[in-house]
Parts: sequence; structure tokens; C-alpha cells
Amino acid sequence: MRLYFIALQFLTIIPLPFSPRWEENDLGRSMAFFPLVGLTIGGLLAGADFLLTQYLPRPVGDLLLVALLAGVTGALHHDGLADVCDGLAARGARERFLAVMKDSRIGAVGVVGLVLGLLLKYQAILALPPEVKRQALFFFPVVARFAQVQMTVGSRRAREDGLGAACIAGAGVAHVAVAGIVTLAAAYLLFGVKGIACWAVLSLLTAGLRAWSHRRLGGVTGDVIGCASELNEIVCLLIIVGMYGKLT
Repeated sequence: MRLYFIALQFLTIIPLPFSPRWEENDLGRSMAFFPLVGLTIGGLLAGADFLLTQYLPRPVGDLLLVALLAGVTGALHHDGLADVCDGLAARGARERFLAVMKDSRIGAVGVVGLVLGLLLKYQAILALPPEVKRQALFFFPVVARFAQVQMTVGSRRAREDGLGAACIAGAGVAHVAVAGIVTLAAAYLLFGVKGIACWAVLSLLTAGLRAWSHRRLGGVTGDVIGCASELNEIVCLLIIVGMYGKLT
């Protein structure tokens, strides 16, 4: 469980009553538990939704769920989405793209990408039929954290420093296998065969993003991994809305 708490500490700002012991390459090894952390985040969202629906109109409650998700993750992956959008807008060579992503300032295109991403996530959660809403709140953080593992394991480093390089250093085939089993189990238990189909589509999306990153940047970075995670959350919610929207 030590690696689970390392993953929880890395992916969220949830305070722990103790400090887990870190060893070399532990961050990469902890990726096996990333989907389990996603399930933890999903449980937090589902619990918050249970409370909010009793006191607030659904549009207000769902907006608070988006804010809670951003808050509990420290907006770590939102930064990746904005940085990749800025990099795409720079339209330069690989070195220019990497330099723009590393810049702590956010550009106009990054702001637009971030706002659109948040709006899409909010509208998708709002459009979830009540019959499957809690299952979706559990599920979409899981598949997004698996996407981070899929983007990382076996990838090249686009740069030698940063969080992406730290994850790649310790992650292996066994870690992606464990993460995949947890994700598939969650998909089937929550949505049955439709959950497996949703996971398959998202895996193809992530594979495409990874191939693009290798071709464009020569590997992956923490920002690209974070961007893939955000896109997986959004697309997962949209798929669920598409599959179950007629229930409303």
C-alpha cells in the first residue's frame, strides 16, 4: 500500500496523516495504483454529489463537482492541457514547442483551451442521466489515470527533466498490466460491456496522442501526459452521455 499512498500524494492534495517513504523510481512504480487513486477521486465526487443534490439545484451542484475535481488534484493536469494548447499555437520546431510548454506563463490559446475543457466537462456531467451519474463519477477519473500510465510506460522522454521523465524512469510492463486490470474491472462492474467498449475507445485515443507526441516531440512530457488525462476525462463523459443520454 506504500506505493498507493505515493500515487495518492502525487496525484492529489489530499492530506495524509503520515509521510510515505520514497525510494528511487518509486513514482514510476506507483503508476500501477494510478487507476485506484482515480477510483478514490471518483468516490469523493460521488459522495459530494450525494450531499449536493439534497441542497442545491443540479447545475450548481455539478459546477461544484468540476471545481472539487480541479481542487483535489491541484489543477495539475489542467496545466498540461493549457501548456499543450500554447505549444500547438506556437507553430515552431520541437525545441520551440518544448520551450513554450515549460514557460510558467499561460497564453491566450492556453486560456481558451482550458476554458473550453472545463465547460465541456461541466456540460457533460450536467447531461448525465441520473440513473448512471454516480457510476460515471466513479469511472471517468479511473480511465483518465490509466491514460497517464498508458502514455508513460514504454515511451521515450522528450526532455531529461520534469515529472514525465521521473515517471518513465520507474514504470514498466507489469505496472501498466496491473493498472489495466484495475481499469477493466471498474469498467465492467460499473457499466458492463458498454464500459469495456468505452475503455477501448479511450485507449485508442490515448495511443493516438502518444504516437503524435513521439512524432512531434520525440517522446512525452508531463504536460502531454496531463493533457491526455484531461482529454480522456472529457471524452469519457461525452461517450457515457452518448450511450445513455436517451434515458433523460
